[in-house]
Amino acid sequence: MANENEKLRIDKYLWAIRIFKTRSLATEACKAGRVKLNGQNVKPSYVVKIGETFTIQKGIEKKVVLVTGLLERRGDAKTAALNYEDHTPVEETYGYKSVFHAPVLKRDRGTGRPTKKDRRDIDDLMEEG
Repeated sequence: MANENEKLRIDKYLWAIRIFKTRSLATEACKAGRVKLNGQNVKPSYVVKIGETFTIQKGIEKKVVLVTGLLERRGDAKTAALNYEDHTPVEETYGYKSVFHAPVLKRDRGTGRPTKKDRRDIDDLMEEG
């Protein structure tokens, strides 16, 4: 664990607490504006402080993370979980999981690619469900 006075970059922190699989993915997320502090985009070199709350967009998943400790190196999941609190709203969590339970559209074998009209019909079905 890092001391209070040590500087720890946000990209390294997100990698260490296992939000992102690699540090370069964490860096890319920061550069793309998917990591925010109080609604403001955060650069990868931003210095993390205990008590800050970050909003992280990772694909369709949205996480809200409160920093409770600074972790210099990536360790096991139990150690990582001790250094942040997940404040993701419950409806966000269930919304993410419900995508996996969405009905899967099946097309008959041999019908080929959908036409433009078929595509619109499929999109309308997806919006209703």
